[in-house]
Amino acid sequence: MRNAIKFTKEGTIANPKKKKIEAGSVIISIEDTGIGIDPEILPRLFTKFTKMSDKGTGLGLYISKSIVEAHGDKIWTENNVNGNGATFMFSLPIDKDLL
Repeated sequence: MRNAIKFTKEGTIANPKKKKIEAGSVIISIEDTGIGIDPEILPRLFTKFTKMSDKGTGLGLYISKSIVEAHGDKIWTENNVNGNGATFMFSLPIDKDLL
């Protein structure tokens, strides 16, 4: 969420935009209308020390990925199709008996 705020000088940030249940997981997405993610960085965005600015260590998304994967699911991102901003999504397993 902090990165969405950092890279969205104008526009909006949906917190969270969508929640949906699919194949035993809940998928949560956060969308912003910021600058988007440089296509050169996108493939390694969730690796250690990858960052798009001079601030921060580039560990936040790596740590987030480690936490989500420890729960057996995944985290990913894509630039928005309209060319404004990016959407980050993560899924986590959900017990169907809780629904």
